[in-house]
Amino acid sequence: MATGKVARRTAVGDVAALLDSPEIAALIEAVSALRWTGRKGYGARALVGACLVKTLFALPTWTWVAALIAEHPGLQAALGETPSVWAMYRFARKLRENRPLLADCLDRIATSLQEQFPEIGRDVAVDSSNLEAFANGHRTVSHHGPERERFSDPEASWGHRSAVGTRGAGSFYGYKLHLAACARTGLPLAWRVETARRNDSLYIAPLLDALHARGYHPETCAADKGYDNTRVYAECEERGCEPVIPLRGAKANQRALPLALGGRLFPRIPRHTQRWRDLYRGRAAVERAFGDLKLHYGLEPLRVRGRERVALHADLVMLGRLGQALNRARAVPLAA
Repeated sequence: MATGKVARRTAVGDVAALLDSPEIAALIEAVSALRWTGRKGYGARALVGACLVKTLFALPTWTWVAALIAEHPGLQAALGETPSVWAMYRFARKLRENRPLLADCLDRIATSLQEQFPEIGRDVAVDSSNLEAFANGHRTVSHHGPERERFSDPEASWGHRSAVGTRGAGSFYGYKLHLAACARTGLPLAWRVETARRNDSLYIAPLLDALHARGYHPETCAADKGYDNTRVYAECEERGCEPVIPLRGAKANQRALPLALGGRLFPRIPRHTQRWRDLYRGRAAVERAFGDLKLHYGLEPLRVRGRERVALHADLVMLGRLGQALNRARAVPLAA
């Protein structure tokens, strides 16, 4: 008897659908074309599928991924094989050595997302979030003890993080993920991983350039007060994007009519207007994106060391997140 209820989507179904999607199928074909050495291993479909399992099930390590696949008949059927944990580690190294293949796949997904969401990327929100390193970065081995001679992740650095919820502001050791998210869909569109000491405002221009490279044409860019400096306004305006950033300091309430619009003090979208307030409210999209990626897609906790490995981890998380969003957008007309 029909109940009228819609079946819940499963992560297993998402993995199978993603592996069959044209964008990821092209990645599998490109990986298969690489020259593999040594004895015959597992197929590219199974190894790319393991990367998707790690993201969609929010698993922190390849050991957990291998254990889940080994005891899950549904995942074994979707992947076609049961790769070992050592094969997954070797495949991750192969992806690091061939990053353009993964970048091309993400570009294809970006193009397809623009076909599904014509307004995507028109208004963006930019911010950064802390990724605590899988290491202890303290200078001394213990309190008042000898200085540490070896750091398990020497590429990480100390930085400052803002207060979130009940957690207060303070310092942390690790990396920062700089992200540009669509204010309308909440999807991550461009990102990069840097060490924690790097200032957030240095990466507005690289993120906007990455958006343009993927075919997005942002008209506005919302950011918090940490990005309020003259250089950021100039970089946005040079790229045809209007900054939506609140002022810091004594001039925050300045409303005098300027001689010419533009720049930090008198942006083309005046701060006292309703349009500016609506656009700045869209900045919450990037905060939601960070929470979603960390809680549901395994962006945290980090279980890799080194900036290259952390960057690959972030790319694989985005691959699963954006691929899942694309497949579900394609399925909406079918369900209707």
